Amino acid sequence: MTISKEDFLNSKGAVYGPGEWFKVDQGRINAFADATDDHQFIHVDPEAAKDTPFGGTIAHGFLTLSLLAYLVPKITPVPENKKMGVNYGLNKLRFLQPVAEGSEIRMTAKVLDVAEKRPGQVLVNTEVTVEIKGQETPALIAEWLGMTFFED
Repeated sequence: MTISKEDFLNSKGAVYGPGEWFKVDQGRINAFADATDDHQFIHVDPEAAKDTPFGGTIAHGFLTLSLLAYLVPKITPVPENKKMGVNYGLNKLRFLQPVAEGSEIRMTAKVLDVAEKRPGQVLVNTEVTVEIKGQETPALIAEWLGMTFFED
């Protein structure tokens, strides 16, 4: 979905989502472990992880966080004349519930603030929530900052 730059600049308070469910499987968890050299058994050893309070392997918190880059654009509109967007960081982040292997997650996003920092550069503060199918407590809640750049 495309919106005007004016609507984008006035989107404070807008809520997007929830998005489609996305499965987090062991292959993705293992690939993330390889990419980050975080091979703790609770992530990559299903047999050993059975004896933990989780009852099996869980996704890395940072894996769940990294999926924002894929899932948020699927639910938020794109402003006209957008050149690119870059990750600007986080204001707040809480991992509230582990994502068990085989779970499905989805996103909801609420625009907290939109500020044009300089001509053609807009900083957006978005509260993102990652829900786990069948769980009351979300996997994470974060305030994610993104800088959107516009064509001249």
